[in-house]
Amino acid sequence: MEAIVKARGLGKRYYIGEHLPYRTLREGIVEAFEAAASGLFGSTTRRDSHAREMFWAIRDMSFEVMPGEVVGLVGGNGAGKSTLLKILSRVTTPTTGSAELNGRVGTLLEVGTGFHLELSGRENVYLSGAILGMKRAEIARKFDQIVDFAGVERFVDTPVKHYSSGMHVRLAFAVAAHLETEILLVDEVLAVGDAMFQKKCLGKMGDVAKEGRTILFVSHNMAAVESLCSSAMLLQQGQITAIDKPGRVVDQYSRLGIEQSAGRADLSAHSGRHAGAHQSRAMTEVVVSAGSGEIGPVRTGQKLVVEVKFDFDRPIRPCLGFTVKTERGFGIFHLSDRYEQQLSSCAPVRSGSVICEIPELPLLPGRYWLDIWLEDAAVWAPLDMIQDAVAFDVTSSDLFGSGRLPPAIFGPVVQRGVWRLGGSDEKSWGRANRA
Repeated sequence: MEAIVKARGLGKRYYIGEHLPYRTLREGIVEAFEAAASGLFGSTTRRDSHAREMFWAIRDMSFEVMPGEVVGLVGGNGAGKSTLLKILSRVTTPTTGSAELNGRVGTLLEVGTGFHLELSGRENVYLSGAILGMKRAEIARKFDQIVDFAGVERFVDTPVKHYSSGMHVRLAFAVAAHLETEILLVDEVLAVGDAMFQKKCLGKMGDVAKEGRTILFVSHNMAAVESLCSSAMLLQQGQITAIDKPGRVVDQYSRLGIEQSAGRADLSAHSGRHAGAHQSRAMTEVVVSAGSGEIGPVRTGQKLVVEVKFDFDRPIRPCLGFTVKTERGFGIFHLSDRYEQQLSSCAPVRSGSVICEIPELPLLPGRYWLDIWLEDAAVWAPLDMIQDAVAFDVTSSDLFGSGRLPPAIFGPVVQRGVWRLGGSDEKSWGRANRA
């Protein structure tokens, strides 16, 4: 069987700090002749590219994907995952190497890619299908399913420039997943949607995979990678360092301990920040500590304190929310003052910090991650959202006084219980034990 995706020596080079203006065809032809003349006659008329700092987003990538495979692309922020998908989808051209895709390609790279903001949702669905080479009748056959999945029935004839980021990504995913393409490229954009939509998307991707279509899937959700993918690739510093079964690649990625030191992270320029919020860079720092205030490992059953500092351009009523996840991206529990509203009566402030205390941390030993976001409780508008904001470590303790903790195979959560014996023999059992 022939591979449906072939990459040979792919590389993409950028120049740091460079801003290139749009060039005319004439300028491009002149530069080509200058380059040729430089090679023939040793001319020094070439641009001063040697003075610019060069950066390779990806370099020397070679791989093949067979029809029907679901491949997860795993790696830290800046590893080259999104750049690779942009090359495969023809959004950008490689500096070196080549990529061959034998089939129609549906893409979901970032909110807005492939959509014309002045056109309505309906018009963009037909435009996307036409770009993929589909006939109008084919698109019409899928149209109702797309709109129903995206949940935008009321706004399907509204220009998409008026859509929220959530509506935008729902429609974009619905188009990519329902139109009949042989290859589907999905970047980490599902995090923009709410939890219900993310679950719906993962279910749809599972259905697409069962149909025998080929998927390349970028995600920081390791649980999704393991459940959906038949294989995975680990990317580090623009190169592929492992291609293997998803579980093995996830284990290798988890051992890297990349990006943030446990317990504290500077959020002012965090690479996990989502662009879907109304205001970026509102959160400036996060600190996770034990009840004593010391940054470092927290013991099972000990107090956990999460403090997020913020600085905004106007007074807000800050509302903090965060999700605790395993290293593989599986959500364990979620806390938000949106539900408890303990700070709802506070006066608006422009800067400060929000602190949340968990009296007894119900987690077994291991490393965990926080996704955090900040809202304005006055209007319930999201201000800033950061995925994988900070890691923290949990160490063992004698929580039950028995010297034992449940094995991790039963899950990461540990909980105290109140035990008693019921039934007709309860009194006699009590007398026997007192004797």
